[in-house]
Amino acid sequence: MKRTLVRRAVLAGAALTAALLLAACGGSDSHDQMPGTHPAGGGPSGAAAFNDADVMFAQMMIPHHQQAVEMAALAGTRAAAPEVKTLAGQIKAAQDPEIQAMRGWLTAWGRPAPTASHGMGGMNHGGMPGMMSDADMTELEAATGNDFDKRFCTMMIAHHQGAIAMAEDELANGASSDAKALAQKIIAAQQAEIDTMNKIVARL
Repeated sequence: MKRTLVRRAVLAGAALTAALLLAACGGSDSHDQMPGTHPAGGGPSGAAAFNDADVMFAQMMIPHHQQAVEMAALAGTRAAAPEVKTLAGQIKAAQDPEIQAMRGWLTAWGRPAPTASHGMGGMNHGGMPGMMSDADMTELEAATGNDFDKRFCTMMIAHHQGAIAMAEDELANGASSDAKALAQKIIAAQQAEIDTMNKIVARL
């Protein structure tokens, strides 16, 4: 009789231990996150992680893209070479939707988005490589024909190089899969555009 009671007590203790272990393992998935990483998206199936690097990437790349779009808009009435006008149109078509996507991420993350402004060269661009100054933008606005084409390509090459550097930082430090995918897209697309603009400048 004693042996039966002891055996039941041992079995009951083992079952309780197993249940506690299962509960501990099952609860770990929803709480383990990288330091500085936050949940976003709300639902369990649509939840996505982001961190401070993702927020900075979006907050900085939005005005960076806005300036590129502003520069590209000038080409319609000032550029001489059809390929410069075509390239400017491609830049605007690609970067406008990317601006909207990044604004959407910041809203979902509960972080502020930068406000649009003309003459963004006057902003404090610490840590934002490739941004043009107000003086640069004024010179570009005043140029026409071949002079515009050369200035546009030279300035946009530097601008794209800055965007690539920012995108590389996002790939190295970000957590959001969406933001990192955009960073990879920016690197590929803008490097190809740099190659095209280098060829144009060499012919001017």
